[in-house]
Amino acid sequence: MNRIYFDHAATTPVRPEVLTEMLPYFTENFGNPSSIYAWGRENRSAIDRARDSIAAQLGCTAREIIFTGCGSEADNLAIKGFALANQKKGNHIITSAVEHHAVLDTVKYMTKLGFEITILPVDQYGMVSPDELAKAIRPETILVSIMYANNEVGTINPIPELAKVCREAGVCFHTDAVQAAGALDLNVDKLGVDMMSLSAHKFYGPKGVGLLYVRKGVKLDSLIHGGGQERGRRAGTENVAGIVGMAKALELANAERLEMNARLTALRDRLIIGLRDRIPEIRLNGHPTERLPNNVNISIRYIEGESLLLNLDLKGIAASSGSACTSGSLEASHVLLAMGIPHEIAHGSLRLTLGRKTTEAEIDYLLEVLPPIVEKLRAMSPLYSPS
Repeated sequence: MNRIYFDHAATTPVRPEVLTEMLPYFTENFGNPSSIYAWGRENRSAIDRARDSIAAQLGCTAREIIFTGCGSEADNLAIKGFALANQKKGNHIITSAVEHHAVLDTVKYMTKLGFEITILPVDQYGMVSPDELAKAIRPETILVSIMYANNEVGTINPIPELAKVCREAGVCFHTDAVQAAGALDLNVDKLGVDMMSLSAHKFYGPKGVGLLYVRKGVKLDSLIHGGGQERGRRAGTENVAGIVGMAKALELANAERLEMNARLTALRDRLIIGLRDRIPEIRLNGHPTERLPNNVNISIRYIEGESLLLNLDLKGIAASSGSACTSGSLEASHVLLAMGIPHEIAHGSLRLTLGRKTTEAEIDYLLEVLPPIVEKLRAMSPLYSPS
């Protein structure tokens, strides 16, 4: 049985071109970049080239990039690092109710260190309002963290407008752009952001490497102390292969972005129309137009998401009921609940995220096998009565 992958929001396969760039740094080019002999200097040069390449993609300087172990670490560094370095200026942090847990849990943790927090509500589509943000900013507000695109429902936030509100108030603005990379414009000046987090494995790069863009002049405390790597902002021997791979993956993703978006949008819309035609009583979650080109998130009444995923897996289809980091939990999605979706409906959510190799035939196969699965599961529900 062929296996079909509809969970590209969770992770993506490493592209062959990326792997080719990485391979030498696992074997012959193994030197520690901090060493002064030839093996070390060669790897230091490889990191410098990767940093320059990424800076060109983001429209920033190389010195404004800090390499991390993942997107979650980048989010933690942005929030904890900035708050601790700037707590004399204020103690108030703002985020939204639909953030990835790497942001939401980190912001909540800061209350243990004496910080006050505001968690902004979202509209029915999961979008943050610039007006609501402006109302929430106080004299003691020092940091706002709002995601670029939601990892569960695909809604794209108006980041330039949100960043403008913060800039006019003199407040630092961070965005978790982990899910946006490869699909949306990442130019930091166009976005107006002060900090931005990325993770390579979301755009066909390797796992175990991410980055935090930090605008020049933004003060940040280090979270990991030890060596002087990353100009003293993140200690630890660099993941040279991962950094090289991330740079190549981002370069390829940006070069192909517009063409890929057009193809994925057509496939996404084909899937949405097909689901609506074949399955009664479903709801499309997220913004109808301001959404990622590869994201389809639906709630199916009278069924439980976990059972749906298991039945799809038996048909060779990999999908998700929410974010990968919480897929082991039976709790309803905090994102859907924040959007005002009732708990019993949120429990029947299905996230289908498409990728570079997704085909029309795979979409059609899903549309063939999913309706009978839904019908079977609904027949087991005491709440469902077919019309």
